[in-house]
Amino acid sequence: MIMTRRLLLATTAFLAFGAPELTAQGVVVDEGSFAVIIGGVPAGTEDFVIRRPGVGREDALFANGVIGLMLPEGRQDISALLHAAPPDGVAVRYQISASGLDPIEVQVARSGRRYLATIRSDEGAEDREFQAHIDTRVLERHVAHHYYFLRDLRPNRPVHTLEPRTRRQGLITAGEPAQEMIRLGPNQIQARRVEFTTDSGETRTVWFDRQGRVLRVRISSLEYLAERTDLVG
Repeated sequence: MIMTRRLLLATTAFLAFGAPELTAQGVVVDEGSFAVIIGGVPAGTEDFVIRRPGVGREDALFANGVIGLMLPEGRQDISALLHAAPPDGVAVRYQISASGLDPIEVQVARSGRRYLATIRSDEGAEDREFQAHIDTRVLERHVAHHYYFLRDLRPNRPVHTLEPRTRRQGLITAGEPAQEMIRLGPNQIQARRVEFTTDSGETRTVWFDRQGRVLRVRISSLEYLAERTDLVG
């Protein structure tokens, strides 16, 4: 099962960017799995890997995830690949593909002060432009590992966000962090809890460990909870 997931992640990276030497090699920044609960009911899993393959001009971050969800409306499978600029994770290119419920494929690439997006869904093909800010992070719905790129945000300083699948842009602001112990399976882990607030007033709570890895994501308005399972001993 682990080998199958890794192969799927690598294949997604190859198909999206055609650069396996960049996406399939290099230093693994984080790799793991989340259990996803929606509406208080187990809904699926998320497997991901974040790599940093080069230095100098070749330095980059590649975040690749595969999410399988069983929602009340039906099954949804998501593959997402993000190419971001280090060290902060500002979005450079992005691709997401969802099948089953609400099928869609989105490809986004930065070009100067714009993100150019190609969107294909049951409604047809669509080309869109989004404003590109120097601090833009991709935060996709039901994709927990994207919050890794918010780990170093300074409190009370908003940054821009882009959610390509829903065609939304906005702002998100980190609150003051708080230290607390959380339980993952049988383990007690010291975590840094950060409350993020969007410009629409939505609160998203994320717990990070000392290495900046995402341990847990809770979005109360969506009744969404993602919790790491690979760190459970």
